[in-house]
Amino acid sequence: MRTILIMGPGGSGRTTLAAATAVTAAREGTRTLVLSADRTDTLGAALGSGTGPEPVEVAPGLTAWRPDPAQEFRKDLTALQDRASSALDLLGASRLDPEELTPLPGAEELALLRALRDAALSESYDLLVVDLPPTPQALALLALPEELRRYLRRLLPPERQAARALRPVLGRLAGVPMPAEWLYETAGRWELELAAVEAVVADRDTVVRLVAEPGPAGADAVRTAGLGLALRGLRTDVVVANRVLPEASPDTWLAGPVAQQRKTLEEWREAHDVRAVAHLGRDPRGADDLAALDVPGAEHAASPVEWPVTDRLGDDGVLVWHIPLPGAIREELDLVRRGDELVVTAGRFRRVVPLPSALRRCTVDGAALREGELRIRFAPDPKLWPQAR
Repeated sequence: MRTILIMGPGGSGRTTLAAATAVTAAREGTRTLVLSADRTDTLGAALGSGTGPEPVEVAPGLTAWRPDPAQEFRKDLTALQDRASSALDLLGASRLDPEELTPLPGAEELALLRALRDAALSESYDLLVVDLPPTPQALALLALPEELRRYLRRLLPPERQAARALRPVLGRLAGVPMPAEWLYETAGRWELELAAVEAVVADRDTVVRLVAEPGPAGADAVRTAGLGLALRGLRTDVVVANRVLPEASPDTWLAGPVAQQRKTLEEWREAHDVRAVAHLGRDPRGADDLAALDVPGAEHAASPVEWPVTDRLGDDGVLVWHIPLPGAIREELDLVRRGDELVVTAGRFRRVVPLPSALRRCTVDGAALREGELRIRFAPDPKLWPQAR
């Protein structure tokens, strides 16, 4: 199944274009599901049909779904209380009733990730269109599965489960209780769920589609999103320039905004595949208005993101790791080697990435940022590198 993640700043018409993309695909005969995490039914307003916590068919071949974070939060916390019942009883804690639970910050994002996983595992659809939150939250959301999996592996390493029989003895020797079995079982279940979500996001048939209005604010948003996505190794297929004004207009006051949009579009076309969507002169409502937007279809392909390692041992005695970071600024880059991992900071974004196997036996010899690409040099460590006889 192909997945299109729609991303853009707030107010850019992101939800409307997600709905238009889904409508276009469904009219072409593609079984399509469109997902949204908005608390208000912005998606339903664009489609002309309400959406809710259960998938509903809003048109032939088109299903819409807006997961309810409160419902998922209540279910998860109730299950957690059941598993930790012994500890809660020991502490004399009273349980929370599902009716009194309200979702905490982040519940919407987790509900959307779970729905994304469930939809991807379903065989009912050929295309999944996801209306992500505004850009900053969307980038954090896409990073969440990988980061949470890393935290789980550090806090509860799977190999420690092998010592189950020794935990009571170890607890008595250490003088502190060892983690209960249910904790490892819960961590293992979370690991599987997060791995499934991460697999969907990183799949070769998953692309990110950026939506923005051409102008200074839109240009900044596309630049920021492009850097954050590049650091995550995610692919962008097209940049959709939304609400583009007509070049030939009798209204002289439009000359300034039109010139500004034209300049931004020229800059975008130098680095991206751009599709301009005309301003309808009104807020699109219903399938006919959405079809009139002429959004790009699902057939657009994006080049895979690669972080190759080139062998320059014969010439310079180093291996070079190439990491594309378009829009990165040299003064805002930072690298920290931590064991077999590299902590890369680019502006406001940070990612901990495992080193390729060959580079784990090397030391960092330097780095340079050239033409939007970070090139890190690694020199073989004589203590770890195979020596020729």
